[in-house]
Amino acid sequence: MKDKVKLRNDWTKEEIEEIYNLPLLELIYKAATVHREWHNPEEVQMSTLLSIKTGGCVEDCSYCGQAARYHTNIKVHALLPTEKVIEHAQKAKDNGSSRFCMAAAWREVRNNRDFDRVIDMVKGVNELGLEVCCTLGMLTEEQAVRLEQAGLYAYNHNLDTSEQYYEEIISTRTFDNRINTINNVRKAGITVCSGGIIGLGETHADRISMLLTLATMPKHPESVPINALARVAGTPLENNEKTNTWEMVRMIATARIVMPSSMVRLSAGRIEMTEFEQGWCFMAGANSIFTGERETLLVTPNPGVSEDMQMLQTLGLKPMKKKETKKVMNYELFSLNPKP
Repeated sequence: MKDKVKLRNDWTKEEIEEIYNLPLLELIYKAATVHREWHNPEEVQMSTLLSIKTGGCVEDCSYCGQAARYHTNIKVHALLPTEKVIEHAQKAKDNGSSRFCMAAAWREVRNNRDFDRVIDMVKGVNELGLEVCCTLGMLTEEQAVRLEQAGLYAYNHNLDTSEQYYEEIISTRTFDNRINTINNVRKAGITVCSGGIIGLGETHADRISMLLTLATMPKHPESVPINALARVAGTPLENNEKTNTWEMVRMIATARIVMPSSMVRLSAGRIEMTEFEQGWCFMAGANSIFTGERETLLVTPNPGVSEDMQMLQTLGLKPMKKKETKKVMNYELFSLNPKP
């Protein structure tokens, strides 16, 4: 039996480009092989994502219906009561989720009563025995430490796209802001969830560049969401074409090969995928999905629990049980390579 593929953090753009451009079936075969070396191919982590504070965000992310400046049908909701969030977390656990993520439409975390309430939510969800994840916008090191002490397991902060294309999508914060928050999360000993979105109008080179940034971090993100653009009416990207499923498969497979130990999450866009198409994504190395009783992923449609459980049964897959893992502190921080 050949040796297990080793983790690398010294990938070059040319190497990732060569992998990405392999003939599709060859790429899927290689990714499936790596996946089986590092993970149980029969298991898929069921994760639940709940919007705990919806809409009214001051950012101008072109894809996001929660930005206050865009005229969408998404209603603004204040921070949910803590007890209501815990109820949702318990339902998620009962439905087979092992990870519960709470999202607030904030530009950044502020040290106020709302953040104190989020800390209480983290403690409550942690007591249920779930992996607790938050995505709250930009975060200081001190705020990350508070979250870690409350029991936060993971923090989501997506790169969204490449450094080169970033300003075409967002102007209210920089790519370096994203990296700084990820570094603060690492310093606090929280695991990192960071990926991106395809279908924003980016090139294949942009996708490769985004994967290069993730794969050359001193430690790969433990979780890498791959999202297809969810086109929201009223946003600047509402008329973009639907993301081709084979492009999602290619992106997932490349991520699996260059970051073999990470959870690769088939995230937004599943509502427009058939069961057959999602099956190809699992074959290419995806081993996590977001599900939930509300049949939404934040504010966009998403398959529900019963539909997802039926899909897993059809494909011969089963929900992953929570594994006890230890977080390691004091990782070297990531800085972007200087431009030539």
